[in-house]
Amino acid sequence: MSGLKLFRTDTTNGGMTEVVPRLAEVEADVQGLVEAHMETLLGVRFLASEFSTGPVHGGRIDSLGLDEKGSPVIVEYKRGTDAGVINQGLFYLAWLMDHRAEFERLVRDRLGTTAADQVLWSGPRLICVAGDFTRYDVRAVREHRRSIDLVRYRLFGSDLLGLETVASVSGGMQVARRTRRQAVARAAADVQGPSMVELASTVDEVLLGLGDGVSRVERKQYRAYQRLRNFACVCPPQRSKLLVYLKVAPKDVDLVPGFTRDVTGLGHHGTGDLEVRLRTPRDVERARELFRASYAAA
Repeated sequence: MSGLKLFRTDTTNGGMTEVVPRLAEVEADVQGLVEAHMETLLGVRFLASEFSTGPVHGGRIDSLGLDEKGSPVIVEYKRGTDAGVINQGLFYLAWLMDHRAEFERLVRDRLGTTAADQVLWSGPRLICVAGDFTRYDVRAVREHRRSIDLVRYRLFGSDLLGLETVASVSGGMQVARRTRRQAVARAAADVQGPSMVELASTVDEVLLGLGDGVSRVERKQYRAYQRLRNFACVCPPQRSKLLVYLKVAPKDVDLVPGFTRDVTGLGHHGTGDLEVRLRTPRDVERARELFRASYAAA
């Protein structure tokens, strides 16, 4: 991976050995690893492998899935660097948009009627997993209106897999940050006073400013902030607080009553097992490290 070195420590003699990164022997090895653990690695529920686009198009989609927001996801793999992976994926994405009923039928068969009824067609995604990408690839995805993630992989030793997000764009959902902040403020103003408007706007700015490739998707019950996966879900402001759900393990956090709560196994809108309750700008400052931890894990 770009600039990353991995070392194995030897506690017996105090030595340290570099674990040399390598590519998979064949493309199918990468595909098999990702499909077997797709939800853990990409935040996407696996639906199908080598999905046929029929005799007319004559192709096979490497992997189909459904992400945490309910958006359709196509995953294409390449062992090394391949200039055609993005165009190939976009071709399949166009096919998918023309065959929505077929995809929804697949979701219904694999995940049930509720999941099929909630498929979010406004934000279909393409994830390209490859040994590497060129600067032309990175530039190309930024010119597209679709949501595309370029993910570089490396194998380390016999039991380690590394993934690095090289580029991530959210297509038509990319809007100037000022406009996005104003939209959040207007939504909050419909039901809350000025203090909650400002608080919602501040949280939006902090989450979007955590790094490159952060996108925000509006759902009916919450706003999802994502990198490769969701890392924060913000519910509409209540009268005196704003609830944020993070992908941080509650057991790794010193829970503070009234500020952070373990909601593992409890029903709530959005994804994440750590609930953060924000009431003042000071709470947002207290939560910054939790936001960063969740972003880093996405």
